[in-house]
Amino acid sequence: MLLLSRFARKALARLRRLPPETGDRTAERSIHAGWQRPARPEGALMIACPNPTEEENARDTHQARGQFLARQDRWADLAAEIRRAEAARQATPGAMPVADLLGYGARCDVVMAVEHALFDGRPPRGAPLLSGIEALEVVLADAGEDMILSTIVAQAHMDIAWAWRGTGWDSQVPERNRDAFDAHFDRARDILHPFDLRETNSPMLAAAKCALHGAGRDTVDALAADYERLIDLDPRNPGPMRALGNYLSPRWFGTHERLELEARRTAARTYATWGAGAYTWVMFDALSGDDIACAGLDLDFFIEGLHDILDRKPHQYTVNLLAAYCANTIGSNFTGFDPADQIRSQIAACADWIVRTHMTELHPLIWAHAAAGFDNNLRVHSARGFAAAGQAEALRIIADLFRREIAQGHRIIFTAEGPVAEPG
Repeated sequence: MLLLSRFARKALARLRRLPPETGDRTAERSIHAGWQRPARPEGALMIACPNPTEEENARDTHQARGQFLARQDRWADLAAEIRRAEAARQATPGAMPVADLLGYGARCDVVMAVEHALFDGRPPRGAPLLSGIEALEVVLADAGEDMILSTIVAQAHMDIAWAWRGTGWDSQVPERNRDAFDAHFDRARDILHPFDLRETNSPMLAAAKCALHGAGRDTVDALAADYERLIDLDPRNPGPMRALGNYLSPRWFGTHERLELEARRTAARTYATWGAGAYTWVMFDALSGDDIACAGLDLDFFIEGLHDILDRKPHQYTVNLLAAYCANTIGSNFTGFDPADQIRSQIAACADWIVRTHMTELHPLIWAHAAAGFDNNLRVHSARGFAAAGQAEALRIIADLFRREIAQGHRIIFTAEGPVAEPG
């Protein structure tokens, strides 16, 4: 076994010197689980509720595979499987890259141990805050400059950094937590430094390079350029488009003007894949809670994008995602600022045609996350309760969309071809 590099030893020593306590209640990542039972008819609605959904099953399978290979110390096999998945641009039905799922599975034990220790914001004495990442550093030292394994270890550092920091404003983050965040990001940057994004065809490495911008140390131009490279490497994956829009929001590092510009540029570059859909994907998370972004939105372009996304990706994961976003994330977020609320009301109205034209089954977890604004660091105490709340909210919203038919005594039955109104 090789000794840890001087840079790794220095980074880990810096982390060990941090004070032992924190007063921050850091956020736990939202729980991905497909526990729910099939939905029973509630009122006049009958809709299938798969357990698990096809997307949940695919994600869990690939993540479990990465976790298994890591637990068996089969790192060379893991790297080979990730390379094959990347070369084929293999993805789940909901467009999540398989390489990303394998990579997260490989590091999730380490990351989740830290998240558990930080659950109440005060890690107990002796909590395993460094033991897991130290073990990954040893794997990295043994592997040399393997790009895939380097990316996994760097991503683990960044995941742990966000567990320390949470997603609140900088002014709300205690100094101890900020120091831990900075130390882990510095180490991730050092690990990825030898790999030139311009010389690789790896979306996984490109995504990790883009994630480094979360530390806020680079210019907006550099952030946009790195995301442009990532999106061009795998234009079928909407995740980087959503992340770009989020980072270009004034809440983080950008401006409304730059957000609009990059949304249009991304739509132009990916038109063959998404039509106008990339404009919608870039704006997707940036609109949430932002009156100015909503008021200045090109609504016609955004709605055209919704249609283009569903024309090109009519999978039920995407249908539920867009319906829940329109009806709940946007439709339940009126602020009293009329120019923005007028736009919100028209986006919310899109849920009607999305459900009527495209929906055949219900995915409760998506609706639960939509109600929480798709916060990736959301603390969930009960996966069962979280999904049940999402299911109840979805059924309430869908029933309201069909209130006229229901008032006339009809039952709404969702078939493989879509919803059908039948006499009650």
